[in-house]
Amino acid sequence: MSEATSPKTEQTDEPEVIIRQEGRAGRITLNRPKALNALNHSQIGTISRALSKWQDIPEVEFIILDSTGDRALCAGGDVLAIYASHSDDPTFGNRFWNDEYHLNLAIAEYPKPYVALMDGIVMGGGIGLSGHASHRVTTERSMLAMPETTIGLVPDVGGSWLLANAPGHLGEYYGLLGDRMNSADALYADFADTHIASDQLPSLIKTLCNPSGGPLGVTIAEFASAPTSTVHADRQADIDTIFSASSVGEIITRLRNSNADWAERALSDLAKRSPLSLALTLASIREARRLGSLAHALDIEYRLTTRLLAHGEFLEGIRALLVDKDRAPKWNPKELTAVTDEMIASFLAPLPAGEELGLARSI
Repeated sequence: MSEATSPKTEQTDEPEVIIRQEGRAGRITLNRPKALNALNHSQIGTISRALSKWQDIPEVEFIILDSTGDRALCAGGDVLAIYASHSDDPTFGNRFWNDEYHLNLAIAEYPKPYVALMDGIVMGGGIGLSGHASHRVTTERSMLAMPETTIGLVPDVGGSWLLANAPGHLGEYYGLLGDRMNSADALYADFADTHIASDQLPSLIKTLCNPSGGPLGVTIAEFASAPTSTVHADRQADIDTIFSASSVGEIITRLRNSNADWAERALSDLAKRSPLSLALTLASIREARRLGSLAHALDIEYRLTTRLLAHGEFLEGIRALLVDKDRAPKWNPKELTAVTDEMIASFLAPLPAGEELGLARSI
């Protein structure tokens, strides 16, 4: 749910998310362009209520998610709000994630088609709003990522589920490193379904909303075009060899022994990440692959994010990257070798009675 840049407070009378019915579509437009449309708690509630209402309105045949501005659909969740509120309200982060993860599952299970226009930056919480949609559209401006290990967190908002279902061990690669995907990469990794040129989006929306328009899937296909080439498809064999290792430590060893031209940069990036977040990210992706449902994955993610908040790793990551901006986090533990199997198991274990997210009926 994290974001790479700090959202700025916007002074505006405009709603932060614009909800309306347009023709046969329910329209959701994120409207915090100066903050790269970072998702806050209020927006989560507004979107959830709109989706619930539209389920029972026959005239609303499908949903369209987009944003104002041309830089980002959504650059992540409003992590600074969690940081700022923690000293006075340490449960705010838990409530934020609880409501956000319920929304993520509601999108995945929505009974009507849900079209996400993933134009521009789509990170963290933006992936949660779009990656579980029935129709996911990227453009030449799309830049997708799950960079949570840079701030002492793990890929959440169902990100562990999406990563677990990427080809081979590409999910471990993206989850640990937070590498960015262009449109072709997103299609290859199954984070998106269709590429459409950004200048065609207004026409696509107009055509989709037209009450006399054709079938949804046919219309989207008529606007589709070929994306540029992928960055990561050609790396698949090396990625699978390296990131299939049983631990982050072994992945690092394999990177050191690799002749891949990207291995040195990967090692440098991993050295900057939270050791605890890296170990838990690897564990959560593999748990999601084993458990086999988004609901189970979200339950595990909730255990990890709430515990990383209480542990302090997430707060330290936000301090170093977005508050003090010294980019010198004091991770705890400092070294990967100090992250024990027992520690990982304690983070993955069920929360106390009454505190679980509980999206899956049993785990």
